[in-house]
This record gives sequence, C-alpha cells and structure tokens, in this order.
Amino acid sequence: MRAQALVVMIGLPVFASLVIAAAGGGQGPGFINHLNQNSSIASTVPKNGDVNPYGVALVPRSVGSLVANNILVSNFNNSTNAQGTGTTIVQITPQGNLSVFAQIAAGAVPACVGGVGLTTALVVLRSGWVIVGSLPTTNGMAATAQAGCLIVLNSQGTPVETFAGNGINGPWDMTALDLGSLAVLFVSNVLNGTVAANGATVPQGSVLRILLAMGDGDGDNDDTGMPQMLGHTEIAGGFGERTDPSALVIGPTGLALGGDGTLYVADTLANRIAAIPFAAVRPASAGTGNTLSQNGALNGPLGLAIELNGDVVTVNGGDGNMVEVRGDGTQVAAINVDTTGAGAGTLFGLAVKPEGGGIYFVNDGNNTLNFLH
Repeated sequence: MRAQALVVMIGLPVFASLVIAAAGGGQGPGFINHLNQNSSIASTVPKNGDVNPYGVALVPRSVGSLVANNILVSNFNNSTNAQGTGTTIVQITPQGNLSVFAQIAAGAVPACVGGVGLTTALVVLRSGWVIVGSLPTTNGMAATAQAGCLIVLNSQGTPVETFAGNGINGPWDMTALDLGSLAVLFVSNVLNGTVAANGATVPQGSVLRILLAMGDGDGDNDDTGMPQMLGHTEIAGGFGERTDPSALVIGPTGLALGGDGTLYVADTLANRIAAIPFAAVRPASAGTGNTLSQNGALNGPLGLAIELNGDVVTVNGGDGNMVEVRGDGTQVAAINVDTTGAGAGTLFGLAVKPEGGGIYFVNDGNNTLNFLH
C-alpha cells in the first residue's frame, strides 16, 4: 500500500484521538502571564563539555534508560563551542539530576551526511525510540555545513539507524504525531541551497512529513523491529533561509501540531508563525501556509509548543522573550525569560509540561534547562 494512502487512512482517527485542544481555545490574558517563577533546573553540559543546548523533549513513559517525565536535551556545539559538532543528548530529572542518555560518535552513523551536530529536532516516542536531527559541520562554520540526517536511537541511547536524503537537508526542528505502531514526523529543513547562497536569503526552506512504522524500541531481544520509513511528502516550502555568522543558519525552525490537525511553523526570517492545515493528511505542499501571526511581539521566533489551552507559545531569537498567540492570531502575552541579560540568541527549544503548570526551555546563554511555572 502506498504511504500516502496510509496517511489518508489514519487521518480521521488521528484527529479524533488527539487530546490537545485545538489552537484558539484559550481565554483571558494568556497562560504564560500566570507563570511568575523562572527556575534554573540544571546545567545541560555533560562531562565531554558539549554546549549550546537546542532540542527539548519530554519522556512520555519509562522504557530502557528513559524515565517518564524526565527531559531530554540535545547539544549543538562541542567543548570548543564550534557549531554543528555537538554529539550528546542529556537526560535531566525535574529535580535537576543530569545523566548522559547518548553520546553519538560520527562513526556510529556512517549514513549521516557530514557527521554529527545535534539540532533542535528531537522527539521521544512512547515505544522508546528517540529521533534526533543532525546538521553537522567540520569546523563550526556554515561553509562546511552538510545535509546531515535523522538519527534513530533505541531506549538505551544506542544509535541503530539513520534516515537521510529524501528531502532531509539540514533537519532543524521536529515534532511528531505518535500513534503507537505508526508515527508521523514533521521536520523543518534549512540547507536547501543555503550554503551556496553565501549569506543571501533563499526561499527554499521546507517542512517534510515522514511516515514511520514502529518497533518497540526497548533494546531487548523481543524488539519487533526498528522504525521503517513508509513514505515522505513535502507539505510546506518556500520559507526564507540563510547562513548566519552567529547562528550558523536561520530558517524555518519550531514546529507544533495543534489539535485540529494544523501544523504551526516558526518562519523565523519572516518574523511570523505560519499555519499548515491538515498537515497529517494533505497530499501536497501548502507553500508557506497561512499567517497565524506576524511582527508585534515576535522577534525571530524559534522553538514552538502548544499550551494545554491550545495557544501557540514561541521563544524569540532576537530578544529573549516568550510569546503566546491565540488561534485567531492575537498575541496575548510576551514575557522575558532570559535571565542572563544577553537577550538575543539565548533561547531555542521548549516543551510544555504534560499535565500543565509550566514550560521547560533551554537557555544557551548559560547552558541551562529552565522551568517557567
């Protein structure tokens, strides 16, 4: 059966089973306005010295080395602070205890074009599989950036598989629709013609939808098999992207799936949040989608998440603020969450606590995981 037909078949039960409220359900002045404590939970720096935390993902259940309600964080830089060279994913408890979930040697993923440089693209599935994006460089400079891949790790933190090519080109962020035996990945890509443009903006940033059949991922002998890619579709494209001396590359970043099936995309260079309707089932690209919100308090939006009330929350790359947006595009809250005083360039990945009550986010100004509550 063709992968596209499989996606269409799962469409209705997918939307019926989602428990997240559709974006726009919020009321009042905004959820994050009620969060008045900003606590630093832990350093994200492991023993090998990797820095620049990017991806944030919550562990949905305990399996293998993964512990439910812990937080995984991926590091983009190595100990010399060279971008696109970080190789570690750390696991942090809500109480602040850090352990290394994975340290991925380049030789362990030979199919990953260019090596290992772990990005914001990080998801943990209920089956125990962890999938992380790699956008590697050899020296931290954009001129050496390579297409990279998605690296699949089992629940023990061992790399077992890579997905490369098929439109995967600089995977920058990712979210997932987890259906147990099936999973749908949504991946933003930022290297389509970017390096060749040498700093000029090119309208080639994309979002891929990847359908996977899943094994159980627990690393035991009863594994039912590694994830298998059933198909891939570009569901959005034409976003601006360019290399940048301080951020390596800027392009479509954060992704978050609303309860009505709309995928929200942080269109960073256009200073907007885009909306891609029917993301799990649409047969073709929506281009740059519809504009949910633009400008105002937005200032280079990066990571995205959906609050329990359905609002979209993002963090700005330009000023250290967190911004909340209703489903009608109204910006209802903007608060500063950067405690370093640097503002610009400190924030990236974030994740909403499942039962509510706060938001986890990383700050690469001081290499910490923080909790706004």
